[in-house]
Amino acid sequence: MIEALRAGGVREVLVADGIRDTEGMLEVREAASAAGVSMKTVAREELDRISEDHRGVIAELSQTVTVGRGLSERDLSSFAFSDQAVVVVLDGVTDPQNLGASARAADAAGAEMLITRVKRAAGVTDAAVRASAGALLTLPHARVVNITKAIERLKDAGFTVAGLDSDAPANVYEQTCPSGRVAVVIGSEGSGISRLAREHCDLLVSLPMRGQVASLNAAASLAAALFAWVLPSRR
Repeated sequence: MIEALRAGGVREVLVADGIRDTEGMLEVREAASAAGVSMKTVAREELDRISEDHRGVIAELSQTVTVGRGLSERDLSSFAFSDQAVVVVLDGVTDPQNLGASARAADAAGAEMLITRVKRAAGVTDAAVRASAGALLTLPHARVVNITKAIERLKDAGFTVAGLDSDAPANVYEQTCPSGRVAVVIGSEGSGISRLAREHCDLLVSLPMRGQVASLNAAASLAAALFAWVLPSRR
């Protein structure tokens, strides 16, 4: 919520009647004041009707916020990417929590853009924004109809496209991350990267799974790939 307030994406903050001014609550009040956002005291039952997990305070997002600057597939060809740009492509991630956590990991790793599908994918809901810690309000975000066409546009812009796939011939310790612009493709929670997207990737890598679990969720896989594979190549 603090990040959303600072990003200018909050219209009003609703606070449960009788809530204590803890350190966290005082930070919310300070951020709201700095952003010029009003705080309204309401009955806790009203917050319960809005969300099951509100901890006594809810931020209502502004309807005027344009998430990701309204980017589309066509914008990928003209976007001012840096020479060492990292882009994250989510191919069919449907869980809002995973979308938000993925955006948060992408932002923390310095990614310059997030690309997601319009159909059969999670939208930018309040839950996704909360899970992103506000990253979805500031990280450039292109929502595209066709992921494979978006991948081809990234290639035309000088990106090497790497798909994270459990059946890849090499893992992140065996395959060196390419230099220059890199796009990392993460698939859906159940089936992974779609066949067409996989075929359009320049290379595929996997994460070595050494414990009892067979896989990680999309956001955890993305964070591991970014921090263990991509970023070390950019020191």
